[in-house]
Amino acid sequence: MRVLVVEDEPYMAEALQAGLRQEAIAADVALDGEQALERVAVNDYDAVVLDRDIPGVHGDDVCAVLVRDHPGTRVLMLTAAGRLRDKVDGFSLGADDYLTKPFALEELVVRLRALARRPAAAVGPVLRVGDLRLDPYRREAHRGARPLRLPRKQFAVLELLMRADGAVVTAETLLEKVWDEHADPFTSAPRVAVSHLRKALGAPDPVVTVPGVGYRLIDPGRER
Repeated sequence: MRVLVVEDEPYMAEALQAGLRQEAIAADVALDGEQALERVAVNDYDAVVLDRDIPGVHGDDVCAVLVRDHPGTRVLMLTAAGRLRDKVDGFSLGADDYLTKPFALEELVVRLRALARRPAAAVGPVLRVGDLRLDPYRREAHRGARPLRLPRKQFAVLELLMRADGAVVTAETLLEKVWDEHADPFTSAPRVAVSHLRKALGAPDPVVTVPGVGYRLIDPGRER
């Protein structure tokens, strides 16, 4: 999952970015409305954590652009205002969720995970493919009865492959969704992460390489 944090307080923005990364969520930061619009124009974000009161282009206007031009991107508004009228205004602009400062990082993560599920209502909170089971909320993964101790990037790659429901996920998509904007587009990091993930999952290998395209996840007991 890849998220853009739009927050004009640098310390807060960096703290949110670091906290989200600890939860295997790739996070970029924009400190004002102009930066936010520049980033959403070139990156495919699953969600935008948007402070309503930001300098430059106001958060309300950024939200309007997201709703109009990026309908697949969920918007979670942040604000110091907790009045009902402010919440109603935020939702009327097209925001998908609303969180009042101060808030706990754990609540932000849970809300982002819930927003990520909305486009695919049939996908439950716990993902399952064959004997693989992954719980994004608890950051737990198992193969059969064996717990998988996965570093953050491998966990995020596995989650993305499982959410694809057997479809091919390209290396470019892995780089786009799991790494942030500072990643070298020519890096071999996705290939290396998949290689390490395979070792962690063990045999039989559920990750299929589609030459020249990417990777897909299968149930080895049913197909190959």
